[in-house]
Amino acid sequence: MITARAAASFEPVGRSVATARSFVRDTLQGWGFADIVDDAVVLTSELVTNAVVHAGTHAEVLCLRTEDGVRIEVADRYPEREVPLQSSTATMGSPDREGGRGLQLCAALATRWGVDYTPTHKNVWFQLDLPERPVGTRSAGPALPADLLPLADGRVRVAVLQVDRKGGISAWNEDAEELFGYPAADVIGKPLTELAAWPHTPGTGTGIAEALRLSRWEGTYGIRGADGRVAQVYASHLRVRDTGGEPSTVCLLVRDHERAVLQSPPRMPATDQSPASDGQSTDPFEVFIGSPAPDDLDGLLQRTVERARDMLDADSAFLLLATDDETELEVRASTGLPSARQRFARVPVEAGPGRYGSARMPAVHDDLAAVPGAVPLLTGTGMRSVVTVPLKVEGRLTGSLGVAAEAPGRYTNEEALRLQFAADRIALAVESARLGELERLRRGSLSFLVEASDLLAGTLDRDQTLALMAQMTVPTLATWCAVYTIADQASEPYLSYVLHEDEELIDGIKSLLSKISPPDPVPTPGARVWTTPAEVAHQAALRSSMRSLGLSGGSAHQVTSGIGPTLATASAVGGETVVLPLVARNRVIGMLTLGKPTDEHFRQEILELAEDLSRRAALALDNARLYSERTAISQSLQRSLLPPGLPHIDGVEVEVIYRAAGEGNEVGGDFYDLFPIGNGAYGFAIGDVCGTGPNAAAVTGLARHALRLLAREGLSGPAVLERLNSAILDEGDRSRFLTLLYGELRPQEDGSAELKVVCAGHPLPLRLRQDGTVTAAAEPQPLLGVIEDLDLYEETVTLDPGDVLLCVTDGVTERREGTRMLGDDGLADVLTTCTGLTAGAVAARIMRAVERFASDAPSDDMAILAMRVPGIHRDV
Repeated sequence: MITARAAASFEPVGRSVATARSFVRDTLQGWGFADIVDDAVVLTSELVTNAVVHAGTHAEVLCLRTEDGVRIEVADRYPEREVPLQSSTATMGSPDREGGRGLQLCAALATRWGVDYTPTHKNVWFQLDLPERPVGTRSAGPALPADLLPLADGRVRVAVLQVDRKGGISAWNEDAEELFGYPAADVIGKPLTELAAWPHTPGTGTGIAEALRLSRWEGTYGIRGADGRVAQVYASHLRVRDTGGEPSTVCLLVRDHERAVLQSPPRMPATDQSPASDGQSTDPFEVFIGSPAPDDLDGLLQRTVERARDMLDADSAFLLLATDDETELEVRASTGLPSARQRFARVPVEAGPGRYGSARMPAVHDDLAAVPGAVPLLTGTGMRSVVTVPLKVEGRLTGSLGVAAEAPGRYTNEEALRLQFAADRIALAVESARLGELERLRRGSLSFLVEASDLLAGTLDRDQTLALMAQMTVPTLATWCAVYTIADQASEPYLSYVLHEDEELIDGIKSLLSKISPPDPVPTPGARVWTTPAEVAHQAALRSSMRSLGLSGGSAHQVTSGIGPTLATASAVGGETVVLPLVARNRVIGMLTLGKPTDEHFRQEILELAEDLSRRAALALDNARLYSERTAISQSLQRSLLPPGLPHIDGVEVEVIYRAAGEGNEVGGDFYDLFPIGNGAYGFAIGDVCGTGPNAAAVTGLARHALRLLAREGLSGPAVLERLNSAILDEGDRSRFLTLLYGELRPQEDGSAELKVVCAGHPLPLRLRQDGTVTAAAEPQPLLGVIEDLDLYEETVTLDPGDVLLCVTDGVTERREGTRMLGDDGLADVLTTCTGLTAGAVAARIMRAVERFASDAPSDDMAILAMRVPGIHRDV
């Protein structure tokens, strides 16, 4: 039986959908049908959209009230557009498609639904039945067949335990023993925290201890049973106190899948009729937003714009939040507008002179076509009339709320007052949620910057620093990133690194940026917008599309294959692009470019975080540059101190192994040399300057070059070393003492080799004979760089075929492991095992023995010079 009816007709325009929603909501709330109003509004919105938007006809909505519920009919004037049969679910379309969702919602939400056809109309209807509730119940569900009821494992057990103020279990019933396997005697007095497996992340949420102190708590956690397994339970806690005032917590627990036994029903949305029942006043915020309100800022703002749109029967609504300095407003939520294009876009607070150009005052625009650009946010959207009101907290501007319609002259000061009243109700809640979001963002920003600083400080490699800069910004701060570097003030910016979150788009963006002029290296801090990439990419995509259609000459077939990457690149860089200078030591050394895809903007907080990152990255990049330059200089100078190469000597094998101590050092205090003197003679030397590093390397260079020069003058070995001693002493405070083994080598016609050696304070050379005996090949003499008058002499040594002469620095003999040292005797023992080996094999075996002697890295320079007169030898 129909007890009431309400009908309305709506024009085929977009705003009719919002008007129809308001009509149905007001009608059902007036009838007291709050339980089904949300479902009815959703279904009406979808069906009216089908009529006025997709079918393009008037929509006639009829609401019929019955004793059991409501029947709503939506009729359009397009009967030719057939609706799929209810049984043909496959033809209704996917939930992800735009079309067909209204029919799927009818099938999902309505008690019954159907469609009637006449020669002039198509009528889609649905029936929503009221839930059956006995009088006085708070909440009730429908009556269900037995086979649809939830399963329970035999008897439903409710564990009841009581926890004292210290968290210890003071009561434990029989059902608790059955559920978890613990006798009461085993758990009484134990803290509940020992049994509870709480789903808690440190620093967030509520822990078990906090939950037990709340007056009421309800939720899910785990209890570790006597068998060691964790059972998921649904719990209801109630905080009580005994007659003596002692507080405790009563906990009711059931298996999680039996939670309906304890779970409280969800709160129903507040309605205008609710306060009358209990005599309490309704919160104006909940009247506008609804209850429960969204927990997050984005959800709250989106709910706000939707309710504002419906309240004034608008086609669109938007909400902007003010920056900290109140100079700009940032779009944070909208409905009925291209939100992807508008989100995070920024507009000035003071757009022009007068009250209509300021967001600090309410404003009503009768026709935006008469004042182009009055509301920049609505340019190109088709909106004609608009009303905007400020959101203020304690007199400070925190945002702006606006609604707009496609028709001109829709709003008056009366609507502005209604909207301002709503804005005043929500301003404090919005500001509180915004401050909470800012606090979370700041904590995240600090954590991000700390991690970024650690990563940047962990490398001095320029290329790795560039890669880290890009990888830290993508995708955390931006969708794509490009880094330009500037070598010096006279150089142009160079595109050094490009990164996109989709690796397939990197080459396209790199190609695009390489074809356009880089941004100007302006040292002004802060992010500035760079529109060139988006403009050039758009033009390139347009040209490619025209060529593919044959509109610009040439063969469409030849260019079609290149359209995809061009369009993809245009979409990737089509959003907002900003440039941040990389300034280090008062000089612009590069630029960090961040970009968004088509129609997207950067949040102000993200730009501020990117600015902080750019300062740290600039210093790290400049440090890497300086380190690379100095390393290159150092390596070049060090290489100049080493011999260019070993000469080939007929009848003598020669091998050298050289290791400088310290990271990045190629030359230290040890040195070697082998060079031709003339008349078939060769000079050789191996020495050790006191100390390591650059100062020792300087004396190394002096010694090596002086030896070559003096030896080629025809001087004898002692004379060469005496003059070198004088040159070292002439260095004054920079002089360092030097141990040196110098000799002259002359191969003989009989296959032997004659050596004349002078050992000035150096470890003695060792001679290995073919029979395996090892003897010293020289006598010790004074080292160089200590006293002026030296009385040196040379000794003659003949190497027979198969003999080896081994010369080393003290880094070899003084190799240590704890208190043990390799020493001269240890070196001689290793050399005795080298009989018959080539010079290269002898040097390699000595080096392996030194490395294996101790596990730590060598702390002293090492040089090994092995010379061997070939003879009969066996293979290694």
